[in-house]
Amino acid sequence: MTIPMKQIKLRRLRMMLNNPFTTSFGTLQEKEFFITEISDDEGRRGFGESVAFTSPWYSEETVTTNYHIMKDFLINLLKENDITHPDDVLEVFKPIKRNHMAKAALEGAVWDLYAKQNNIPLAEALGGTKKEIDVGISIGIKPSVEDLIETISRHVHEGYKRIKVKIKPGWDYDVLREVRKHFPDTPIMADANSAYTLEDLEQLKKLDELDLMMIEQPLAHDDIADHAKLQAEMRTPICLDESIHSLEDTRKAIELGSCKIINIKIGRVGGLTEAKRIHDLCRQHGVDVWCGGMLEAGVGRAHNIALTTLPQFVLPGDTAGSSLYWKKDIIKPEVTVVNGVITVPDKPGIGYDIDDEALESFTVDEEVFQL
Repeated sequence: MTIPMKQIKLRRLRMMLNNPFTTSFGTLQEKEFFITEISDDEGRRGFGESVAFTSPWYSEETVTTNYHIMKDFLINLLKENDITHPDDVLEVFKPIKRNHMAKAALEGAVWDLYAKQNNIPLAEALGGTKKEIDVGISIGIKPSVEDLIETISRHVHEGYKRIKVKIKPGWDYDVLREVRKHFPDTPIMADANSAYTLEDLEQLKKLDELDLMMIEQPLAHDDIADHAKLQAEMRTPICLDESIHSLEDTRKAIELGSCKIINIKIGRVGGLTEAKRIHDLCRQHGVDVWCGGMLEAGVGRAHNIALTTLPQFVLPGDTAGSSLYWKKDIIKPEVTVVNGVITVPDKPGIGYDIDDEALESFTVDEEVFQL
């Protein structure tokens, strides 16, 4: 039976982060993104969120390219094809190469609408079973080591299950050594966002002294081969992020031994269906996975929570509480974390209501398409 879909609305939002977030790529204070809404004849609304940034520093996609691809190609494909299950969207979008974040923004809305039409939580629709998920925190590059230590201390006392520290050349081993000295028993990982090459091998190998959970994406964003060489030289598990865009990328990384852990981001891999497929392959091969964050607002955060209920998500993800990033979120209630744990909502769909007043206040442009 075809999933009833009547209308698609694209809303362009602009929200200010509570604090600047700095990585090896640069510093972000304002987030611009799309909220997608697909409604049916009975007034049910499914929501998705784009995660591309305004500049192509994480991937080649941007907010503007997401709009172009959704408006000029993907929405037309949804019009022209019958969707009987959200998994169909992956195949329907296949003629469009890459543009994973644009695809995920619309596919996520289909999944949410489907779950609401079937009166089940999105987590259940995906096959998830967990009622609670463990979460960690991601901390950007700080002005000083003292600032970093103070920030980590606050989040450790809040109960987060894992601390992720952004690193780059010149802000790595010495900084992490100080962190480990202050927090000898805290699970700590380092995220390099592709800032290194194999020429930095000896510096990276020094991180083996620090008993880190993992080092995330140390080498080039499109590399799998050199990460295999690096992993062979290091005890610390390597986690791939930017290098993994598909099930096929995952297969190659596992076969080459490029990593021991994979970070699954819904937007990066093109949606929940591909994320599930990657999860299943990793489970088959005993590769641990966790759900990374892209500074999402409430809708994207809710999708991450639902995905993390799948069984191979055995490591704490980046889905921290809404208030850590936003003075006001676009969902109600907002995502809250208690002692490093999020209780998975059991309402149909993403499990959170949309705060329409907040959504309207952050919207800078919108466009409606009939299906």
